[in-house]
Amino acid sequence: MSRKGGYIVALDIGTTKTCALISERGQDGLLDILGVGTHPSQGLRKGVVVNIEQTVDSIISAVGEAQRMANVPVHEVYVGIAGSHIRSFNSHGTVAVRGPEVTENDVERVLDAAQAINMPVDQQVLHVLPQGYIVDNQDGIQDPLNISGVRLEGKVHIVTAAVTAAKNLIRSVEQAGLHGNALVLEQLASSLSCLTDDERELGVALADIGGGTTDLAIFYDHSIQHTSVIPVGGDHITKDLAVGLRTPTREAERIKRRYGCASAALVDRNETIEVPSIGGREPRILSRRVLCEIIEPRVEELFRMIRREIQKSGYDELITSGIVITGGSTLLEGMPEAAEEVIGLPVRRGIPEGVGGGLVQMVRSPLHATGIGLLLYGLNEKIRSTSLGGNGQSARLGDVCRQMKSVLSKVFQ
Repeated sequence: MSRKGGYIVALDIGTTKTCALISERGQDGLLDILGVGTHPSQGLRKGVVVNIEQTVDSIISAVGEAQRMANVPVHEVYVGIAGSHIRSFNSHGTVAVRGPEVTENDVERVLDAAQAINMPVDQQVLHVLPQGYIVDNQDGIQDPLNISGVRLEGKVHIVTAAVTAAKNLIRSVEQAGLHGNALVLEQLASSLSCLTDDERELGVALADIGGGTTDLAIFYDHSIQHTSVIPVGGDHITKDLAVGLRTPTREAERIKRRYGCASAALVDRNETIEVPSIGGREPRILSRRVLCEIIEPRVEELFRMIRREIQKSGYDELITSGIVITGGSTLLEGMPEAAEEVIGLPVRRGIPEGVGGGLVQMVRSPLHATGIGLLLYGLNEKIRSTSLGGNGQSARLGDVCRQMKSVLSKVFQ
């Protein structure tokens, strides 16, 4: 990308951290991670930019660290977007096939027809994700190209974002001196790195639990069926600990990461921890069980909200493969077990795949699921652009006010 060899750079701007990853395609076709940079996020709330200057500083710091590690320049990035402003729904379109068989132009037209709907003035299309096609009443078609017929129908999942939220994200990236290749919904990016083909086929729910929000995506029959955002994340646990333990927020976060557990029953009653006090007072010695008794109710509440959202989607009976949880907050001990108990489905942690070389051990963590997914998105787009002779449709950040078509459909087929 920046050079002839081609680097792919991901920028995951979260509520609690900003992460930059630099990679290139290895000889085995997998990603080689060249640089990793992270910096605390100060300018976001629930995934939405509320202070551009602070967000820019976080981006510059994270990208700068990754650049120094990789020793390569960074000019273009793939950017994740999330937040409670995200909306999604299913739609469909129908067109007449203009020739004896379906061409790429027919597919483009049916996707355009599917998104020709009335939109709220404050929302803009972010992704149009094909779910399947019907040619002359023959359904179940994933790729209709070269199929003979006279009528083409397309079923799609449309994701929209608030125009103002997207513009503020764009402005932050540009003021950091970078050019965005695409805005990508974060749970879709995470699904690229964490889900298997079998899970997408049989039915699976992905819950990306971040600092400010939990991003949900449901797949069935190789297609995305539902996406939503729950405005609760790991920060809510941290705030509960800060209040319950009467300790500064930064210390509550540190204690949560080091000693936290989603189930108090898993903790020895005799184990103790040192808790710093507020205002320079002497630190206190408390039972670790007390810490976990504060965490457990909030974790249960979060998984009840996920369960309700899955039931609300109408796909709860189709999630044969269970649930994959990922994101930094899932590193908390006992999270999969707590999720299984509350939701009543098989649960596993999502560890990002698709990385073959370089700094593999630094990124093989739920913490980097979105970042690796953004890199895979960029790799897929790059391959697609090459196969189309450089004419692939890349959703540029500067074009966010126009409708953007996603290339993720190529991965989900």
